[in-house]
Amino acid sequence: MLNKLFGFDSSKHSVRTEILAGITTFLTMSYILAVNPDIFSKLDMPGGAVFTSTALAGVVGCLMMAVWGKLPFGLAPGMGLNAFFVYTVCLGMGYDWTFALTAVFLEGLLFILLTVTNIREAIVNSIPLNLRYAIGAGIGLFIAFIGLQHAEIIVANDATLVTLGDITQGPALLGIIGLLITGYMYVKNVRGAMLLGVLITMLIGIPMGITEFRGVISMPSSIEPIFCKFEWENIFTLDMLVVVFTFLFIDMFDTVGTLIGVCQRAGLVNKDGRISRLNQAFMSDAIATTAGAMLGTSTTTTYVESAAGVAQGGRTGLTAFAIACCFVVALFFSPLFLSIPSAATAPVLIIVGLLMLEPVRHIDFSDYTESIPAFVCIILMPLSYSISDGILVGMICYVLLNICCGKFKKLSPMMYILAILFILKYIFIVVDGTTDKGADLVVESTESVEESHTIQTDGLHAPLKSGEMLEFTAE
Repeated sequence: MLNKLFGFDSSKHSVRTEILAGITTFLTMSYILAVNPDIFSKLDMPGGAVFTSTALAGVVGCLMMAVWGKLPFGLAPGMGLNAFFVYTVCLGMGYDWTFALTAVFLEGLLFILLTVTNIREAIVNSIPLNLRYAIGAGIGLFIAFIGLQHAEIIVANDATLVTLGDITQGPALLGIIGLLITGYMYVKNVRGAMLLGVLITMLIGIPMGITEFRGVISMPSSIEPIFCKFEWENIFTLDMLVVVFTFLFIDMFDTVGTLIGVCQRAGLVNKDGRISRLNQAFMSDAIATTAGAMLGTSTTTTYVESAAGVAQGGRTGLTAFAIACCFVVALFFSPLFLSIPSAATAPVLIIVGLLMLEPVRHIDFSDYTESIPAFVCIILMPLSYSISDGILVGMICYVLLNICCGKFKKLSPMMYILAILFILKYIFIVVDGTTDKGADLVVESTESVEESHTIQTDGLHAPLKSGEMLEFTAE
């Protein structure tokens, strides 16, 4: 039955490993349960309802990925996409949140159409092999950078943008301790090393005053105030067109990058670099986005933190099913899950980042028409704080460089089309006055312990002044 439902083969896979992998992935992505309600509170949306809808969207997305995709990926409303929803569409453009939910719903329907017609799969398969290797490595650096930020080992600096934090105390010290403990267990092949690392680091954080126990059980709130609240009056306006395609563009290439990078790490690619069950994964993502909009939350997407579960040994849909179960449990045990500090999950992200660098060795560095675009893709992901920017600029560089060098046979018609679209996308952003970079969202807890979380975002956001950080309070 497990094989039919989740693609689980008892001769190759272990139920225990798959479940541990699912729990590990959930712990690294569960911050969305704390962040999403607070971001949407800026629109006077009820926080309890948003928390419930966020968890339910995660349940729907992970169940789809488990049963339909049969892949070990976690899905939930995406960071960056929620910031674009709130700060650009609603607060910036002045629309009601029902307008933005309608845009997300339409984006989901378009995703389903693009998946049925195999256009999304054709886009992925048009990406050159060396660039696919670069995407996996770039995501590795990106994940590691996120982990360093979560633990405040790397912090903002007005002069140099980033600098080393105070590693002698606080979250940074806890993150380093957790990294040593998790790393030791991983080297010694301790089963469940990633998950044990998170739990041990969390416990160590209690006497350090970083981990704060916030309770155990709380009943979930009703989603009735935000369920299926769509606004159909403006669906044929230019603003709706722009917003829908912005959601579509960011989500598509974030998902493409995540699937390529994590599938390479999981060994779910064939000799040509093509991903197994790619179209099913895309359909799961598309249906989850549509369902998420109906539940009252922003675009649901595949999380790059899924790499943590893959590193733990997750290979089948059973891992995604375990993540879905964790979201269900979180509905009733939210105070307990929210007691885990970011510094406790940071070591896992750092180690996973290292593991995802492995595809670099397959890149042909002797051919500079291949290695230069690959390097651009790798370095831009962490430095631009955007998976999609790394892919887009890397592809533009690849096409233009090979055109200049007269290597036209290497370029397929789809690559020319994508390069033109990507260039137009950046031209449009400059003209429109927006940016496609990740906003640094600092979540400051209102509880007795002051704890700072730097959360991953990857998408459009409200314009900020240079060096400014967007601050909000988690309730």
